[in-house]
Amino acid sequence: MATSLNTPRAKNLALLLLAMTQFVVVIDASIVNVALPSIGQALHFSRTDLSWVVNAYALTFGGFLLLGGRMADLLGRRRMFMLGLVLFSVASFAGGVAQSEGWLIAARAVQGLGAAIVSPAALSIITTTFAEGAERNRALGVWGAMTGAGGAAGVLLGGILTSGLNWRWVLFVNVPIGIAAAALAPRTLVESRAEDGARTFDFPGAVTVTAGLSLLVYAIVDAVNVGWGASRTLLEIGVAVILLVAFLIIERRQRHPLMPFSIFRLRTLRGANLVGLLLGMSLFSMFFFISLYVQNVLHYSPIKTGISYLPLAVGIIVAAGVASQLVTRIGFKPTLIAGLLLIAGGLVWFSRVPAPGGSYAADVLGPSLLAGVGFGFAFVSVTIAAVTGTRPHEAGLASGLINTSQQIGGALGLAVLSTIATTRTSDVMATGHSTLANGLTEGFPSAFFGGICGTEILRATNFAVSIRWTATSWISPLNLIPIR
Repeated sequence: MATSLNTPRAKNLALLLLAMTQFVVVIDASIVNVALPSIGQALHFSRTDLSWVVNAYALTFGGFLLLGGRMADLLGRRRMFMLGLVLFSVASFAGGVAQSEGWLIAARAVQGLGAAIVSPAALSIITTTFAEGAERNRALGVWGAMTGAGGAAGVLLGGILTSGLNWRWVLFVNVPIGIAAAALAPRTLVESRAEDGARTFDFPGAVTVTAGLSLLVYAIVDAVNVGWGASRTLLEIGVAVILLVAFLIIERRQRHPLMPFSIFRLRTLRGANLVGLLLGMSLFSMFFFISLYVQNVLHYSPIKTGISYLPLAVGIIVAAGVASQLVTRIGFKPTLIAGLLLIAGGLVWFSRVPAPGGSYAADVLGPSLLAGVGFGFAFVSVTIAAVTGTRPHEAGLASGLINTSQQIGGALGLAVLSTIATTRTSDVMATGHSTLANGLTEGFPSAFFGGICGTEILRATNFAVSIRWTATSWISPLNLIPIR
């Protein structure tokens, strides 16, 4: 590493660039939500097709993350970071000038591909640039703050741009940021790649894992429309499983596999990815149901809806900064447990949202702050755990794995909990004695309780692990993440 790029000031500039890029990538998963009605009207979307403005991005983002992370290791982390940014920016411009629904959906898919290259490359650069311990914990605290707050900030920014300009600016805003970040990268970031002797690219492994993950994400997000028991959904999930099993078989036989299975010997990494999966399920669905409540029950405008997310975003950012220091002092496990408890508390509070007659101050603000602090603690802790103990040539792979876990968890959680909420709402509405607002607030508690189950399972498991030194040996199978 060049001396000029190894000073504290140079590292801080690199962290600023990487964190802001991640912020933009995460924002783009939610920024279009507020603009969907305007997009549908302008491009004449059908009601069923409009969801693919969001799903197309999630599909390619989740499907290509693992491949993007390994490509960063093998082909150069800075190089792939810049390539992903250019692709992301070009696709954003193409989406902004879209004249048809097919055009916009295709652009959103390419945006997701660019994001799947950028995000693991950026996280692996942080892992290889900052030394493990306090230095890396601080850097990952900033990263976690941007990741957690990006979803909430996307709703705010989407409301401002849609109301003040028009829906096209929710896509155009990415272009100058992406191009500027790509231009600054050569002067700010150090190029690095895996030095594990690999000189060939595992093409069969890349094809099967990417196709398998993409089809799995597609089946999950489409199940909301066609049903979980539909033959189409079952067939898609079955084919996805076959492709992923084929990937595992291929990897065992490859001399230089895309995903060396040795990385899973790290108990910390295995546990972190499981936690990341369930955190994604809780976070994505929480954002979704809060948006529905404040717009459909409290009747907030798009811009007012965006502003209502500010306390949640601020809570995540502040908590992430505190969490990075706590992890250094007491370890990531106690910090993670505290975060899970706070998330569960926030979801319990949200599950008590009343029918019409409720208010933002009484029913949304408090649980938003509680859950925001919890997610700030949890995201930082789980990200640190996911890369702790990994070797430099595995940085991109580990980064791709944790991003994939969170993204697939988000898609799965939103699909499952939306189904639960919709089913309950439909049952209530079928009686003919309830308004839409009442029906919605009957469905929301069921969904929030689903999120509570995931965080409570993790909390209980981690508590069991944390006291294993005083317990008998039967507790050892619960050891998802070893004590630090």
